Amino acid sequence: MLDYHLHLWPHTQRATEATLDQVAAYCERAAAAGVTELAVTEHLFRFTQARDRLGGFFDDLPGDALRPGMVAYWDHHAQADLDAYVEVVEAAKAEGLPVVLGLEVDYYPGHMDDVVGLLAGYPFDVLLGSVHWLGTWCFDVLEDPAVLAEWEVRQVDAVWDEYVRAVEELSASGACDVLAHPDLVKVAGRRPRVPDELYDRIAEAAATGGLAAEVSSAGWRKLVKEEYPAPPLLERLVARGVPLTTASDAHGLVDVADRIGDLEAVLAAAGVTELQAYRHRQPRRVPLGRVEA
Repeated sequence: MLDYHLHLWPHTQRATEATLDQVAAYCERAAAAGVTELAVTEHLFRFTQARDRLGGFFDDLPGDALRPGMVAYWDHHAQADLDAYVEVVEAAKAEGLPVVLGLEVDYYPGHMDDVVGLLAGYPFDVLLGSVHWLGTWCFDVLEDPAVLAEWEVRQVDAVWDEYVRAVEELSASGACDVLAHPDLVKVAGRRPRVPDELYDRIAEAAATGGLAAEVSSAGWRKLVKEEYPAPPLLERLVARGVPLTTASDAHGLVDVADRIGDLEAVLAAAGVTELQAYRHRQPRRVPLGRVEA
């Protein structure tokens, strides 16, 4: 099994200096759960290089009332140095730890070429693509009362359609390798009346864009209480031949490899026998299943 979505810092914590010991502890915990390879995939917006290249991208997005919250969110998070992060993970690889260098890349409307340019000089093994905001609304930051209030006034079907359009545009950008938590928009437990067409569009976007899709235990820890993706969406991804990764989306040691056995069971029930791992952004297949610690 893989754990191909890991963060070094909780969202509530400002970034501190990443260390080799921190990555080694992640590897030890994952190995104890039967995981053979990890991808460290910190958010791009955690880094000052992203702030310098992309900061203010939200100035042109709709949602004036929520814009100050987006500004504060970036001011809080954009503290780490991307070069130092890369050096630590590459050092872990050189030590023989079962880890690859990754990043979680959010969708920046109208600025994905800037993202590609920013990341081009780094030796990333895998890049996750994700959609966390619609306009200036960070829809999955459910601890923010302003975010929750938006869920009460917006049309759920319209929210899902906007989210899926963003996924389609991200998938077509060529900036990423894996579509992370493909139906993240369900995080608050709000579902569209007829999701089938939306699921079809997400699966088609991943297939057409040449992306793998992530199967994640993180949803079980959220309000929605369901893995990502939902079973009908997973069925469509498998039918379209979209390769899959597995992930905990941990933001700290305690959640590394969270419920990895349950993910294995979900995939086995869907007829999946292989996962897709990456080196230097080139895919390679690995068998589904855990190893004995």
